[in-house]
Amino acid sequence: MVLKLILLAAAGALGTLSRYGLGVLVEKWAGGPFPWGVFIVNMLGCLLFGLIFEFTKSRADWGPDVQFIVLTGFMGAFTTFSTYAFQTGVFLRESQWGLAMANIAAQNVVGIACVFAGVALGRVVAG
Repeated sequence: MVLKLILLAAAGALGTLSRYGLGVLVEKWAGGPFPWGVFIVNMLGCLLFGLIFEFTKSRADWGPDVQFIVLTGFMGAFTTFSTYAFQTGVFLRESQWGLAMANIAAQNVVGIACVFAGVALGRVVAG
C-alpha cells in the first residue's frame, strides 16, 4: 500500500509539472484573453484519459493498480477543470459574457469529443 501511495504521488507530481509546462508554452504561443493553455491541457487530458482508460482495461499485464496510478495520479493532476471553472467565473464577474460562454462551450463539447476519440484510439492501440 505504501508503494502504491508513493507511485500515486510521483505520478501526480509529474502530471502537475506537465500541466504547468504545457500551459505556459501554449499561453506564450497563443496569448490573448482566451485561456488557451487551460483549454489545450483540458482537451489533451480528456483525450489521454479516454485512451489510457481503454488501453489499460484491456491489458491484463497493466492491471487495475497501473490504471489507478496513471488515471488518478498523473491525469488527475494534469487536467485543470478547477482552473477552467475559476477562469469562467472571472469572465462572468467581469461581464465578459462571450468569453465565458465560449469557454464553457468549447471545454465541454470538445472535451467530450476528445474522450470518445481517446477511447477509440485506445481500442486501436490495444488491438
